[in-house]
Amino acid sequence: MKWTQRRHRFRSQINSEQCVYPGSVYDSISARIAEDLGYEIGMFAGSIASLTVLGAPDHIVLTLSEFASQAYRICRAGELPLLVDADHGYGNALNVMRTVEELENSGVSALSIEDTELPRPYAHGVKARLISRPEAVGKMKAAISARHDPDLVIAGRTSATAITGVADCIDRCRAYEDAGVDMIFLVGIKSRSDLETIAESLRAPIILGGAPNEMLDRDYLSDLGVRIALQSHKPAMAAIKAAYDTLRALREGQVTDTLNDVPSAELIGQLTRASSYEEAIHTYLEPPRKT
Repeated sequence: MKWTQRRHRFRSQINSEQCVYPGSVYDSISARIAEDLGYEIGMFAGSIASLTVLGAPDHIVLTLSEFASQAYRICRAGELPLLVDADHGYGNALNVMRTVEELENSGVSALSIEDTELPRPYAHGVKARLISRPEAVGKMKAAISARHDPDLVIAGRTSATAITGVADCIDRCRAYEDAGVDMIFLVGIKSRSDLETIAESLRAPIILGGAPNEMLDRDYLSDLGVRIALQSHKPAMAAIKAAYDTLRALREGQVTDTLNDVPSAELIGQLTRASSYEEAIHTYLEPPRKT
């Protein structure tokens, strides 16, 4: 498949003056829903991949192959530009190169590599740690060197604000910019003052994740250079709740026809792109033989 046009659209978005909220997607149907509703960008997070692919918590037990395969299913379902959270790149700088190659071939438009020490080698109750700045810079440079399509966006992700403070966050982000990343992905910022201090020190467009709701004003974020602001990953959670409630109701004896909140046949037809299959059936399959 060809991924060029959607990558161009993603680049156009981050080069614009506006911040957008991406649709949090996790499979083909959720991606089509987001696209049909007019979302400019889709977001596939590592935590949601662990949840929906493995049924596992976010402990980095998902493999690159599993993540890339699901990203491909999402991308092939439509034309939605997809941003993916590639965690730590599944290892050291060499693994990061392989991660970029696989995800680029899966059709993603952008990916982030983070500087948190993952998978974490410590138990609960110990504060998250960052890898050294030289190691993180090496990963960013490796990611950039591994991409074949120059339109694929590479973002350097950091949680430094919450772990080592604003000053270290700025130093790390500047180092990642100097390494050549296209965007900076900031996680763990809890105040406008911290965001403003960091944003005024950066050149690259910003992705903002995990910020409080009171910070998610698009005009405010746009003025600071934030081009993508995550709104959490509630769609997957809502889908789990809907499936749980439906299965429980059926198990308890509720009649199928009395179930509420199930999609119409029209919506299912729209999301499965049924009309294109019908057209192919009429075009390419033999008509019934007369007996």
